[in-house]
Amino acid sequence: MIKQWATAASAAALALAIGAPEAAAQKSKDTLRIAWEQTVENVDNYYNTNREGILFSRMVWDTLVDRDPKTFKTIPNLATAWKWVDDRTLEMELRQGVKFHNGEEFDADDVVFTLNYISNPENKVINQSNVSWIEKAEKLDKFKIRIITKKPFPAALEFLTIPIVMYPNEYYAKVGPKEMGLKPVGTGPYKATKIVPTKEYTLERWEGHFEGGSKPHAKIKNIVIRTIPEMSTQIAELLAGGLDWIWYVPVDQADRLETVPSLQVVRAETMRIGYIGMDAAGRTSTKALQDVRVRQAIAHAIDRPAIVKNLIGGKSRVLDAPCFPTQFGCDNTVAAKYPYNPAKAKELLAAAGYKDGFEMEFFAYRPRDWSEAILGYLNAVGIKPKLTQMTYFAVRDKNHANATPSYFMDWGSYSINDVSAILPNFFGGSGDDYARDAEVKGWLEAGGATVDEAARKENYSKAIKKITEQAYWLPMFTFVTNYGMTKDLNFEAFADELPRYYLYGWK
Repeated sequence: MIKQWATAASAAALALAIGAPEAAAQKSKDTLRIAWEQTVENVDNYYNTNREGILFSRMVWDTLVDRDPKTFKTIPNLATAWKWVDDRTLEMELRQGVKFHNGEEFDADDVVFTLNYISNPENKVINQSNVSWIEKAEKLDKFKIRIITKKPFPAALEFLTIPIVMYPNEYYAKVGPKEMGLKPVGTGPYKATKIVPTKEYTLERWEGHFEGGSKPHAKIKNIVIRTIPEMSTQIAELLAGGLDWIWYVPVDQADRLETVPSLQVVRAETMRIGYIGMDAAGRTSTKALQDVRVRQAIAHAIDRPAIVKNLIGGKSRVLDAPCFPTQFGCDNTVAAKYPYNPAKAKELLAAAGYKDGFEMEFFAYRPRDWSEAILGYLNAVGIKPKLTQMTYFAVRDKNHANATPSYFMDWGSYSINDVSAILPNFFGGSGDDYARDAEVKGWLEAGGATVDEAARKENYSKAIKKITEQAYWLPMFTFVTNYGMTKDLNFEAFADELPRYYLYGWK
């Protein structure tokens, strides 16, 4: 960290000479320059899963309904009204007068095409859990559609607010995912003018964006997004006036950025949670992790409050349940608790036959100092992890290929305030499920298949109780996102970790 800041500090000297004029020039050009650490594999919304892909999607495309980021209430967008006809049938009235960036008119054909395409397993959208609840969509008239779910799915509107965007049926049927990833076409407040895959994305305000939806006309005319993996490089460019906005700034560097007169730092807790996954199911060759006592030992070995205090900061909270506290069904009262207790960890390891510890592979993609802190605690009780630090996509792919016995990852639930956006993904039998517990899977299916809130809560509570008692996961902490930016920008952070670039303007 000291070395990284030294690099950035050197750039600060350069900023004194040229930074201010450059920044002013960019403001006059009405161009917001952004850096993302993580690349987007394919900007086609249905063929990427990372947060940056969601941010791009929300600028270029629109959802049927949206969510007020402060009240979390469902609000109209491309759909102006909706009603449940029965517990499996949702009817929606569509907004008229909406155009796609290529001039196509938005109507029921686009909605029916999009929903039937993404819910067809043959099309292999990456996150099936977002769309697998849809049986089919039907056109009732030009501006009215019906969505039929496979079974009662009370979280349907939640899923329609963030991850499910509408595509132009004629264009997408012609070009498919690859071309959509190079020449995206949507109805959103920005249109893409240049895509350099995984490297740079240029957007321009869409002057034809419709009135009355959840997104106003964009205030800033142009946005240029670059992928810059090294935080030290991002900070150096921010200080030198080459960037206007960065995020996921480490807490110590955010503290220092706050001392720079031309910059501002905003800190906000988000719905993203960190967790340690362990191979309880025997998908890898690390047999020790199949013993619940070993997994519980790992849980007791790690001083999560110290990590939160020293590395995360802000309003981050240690978690006991494997979900974000505000999500429907996230019952912390039934979650098993694992206070920091290295002596207890050693006792459990000895009882499991690992008095002298054992070796295991450990994968991660978030800041290396977080991983090294975790590994330090494990080493202290005799567990010898071998750290492999990779990109998010590399860890995800290894995870799905039965190659990650233990790993530190995180999940933002697509900003959906319901545990159906997290628990089934990791404990419902998918490639991310390293527990493979049929009983837990059954409870999750039951919780997701009824509109009875009491029954949902009961089933989710049973699942959370067993997940934590068996230590299939070790929930770590809520994320606090530190944003660094020019003081010229009007910016507001929201708990759903979705920067709404179209809302921001210059001071």
